[in-house]
Amino acid sequence: MEELAWRRPSACGDGNNCPEVAIAPDAVYVRSSLLPDAIAQLTPDEWRDLVSAIRAGEFDA
Repeated sequence: MEELAWRRPSACGDGNNCPEVAIAPDAVYVRSSLLPDAIAQLTPDEWRDLVSAIRAGEFDA
């Protein structure tokens, strides 16, 4: 796998339990800072759908 530039939300600060995202030309990679070797690969369309669902509150308890 190519070297990825991982980013995390600014709200996480230096926390160790944060989502991290790396955006490549043809894929979006998502992982947890607690399990950095467990990486999910999404297509750009899947990523857009996920972000839209989060913003719409579809995962709120």
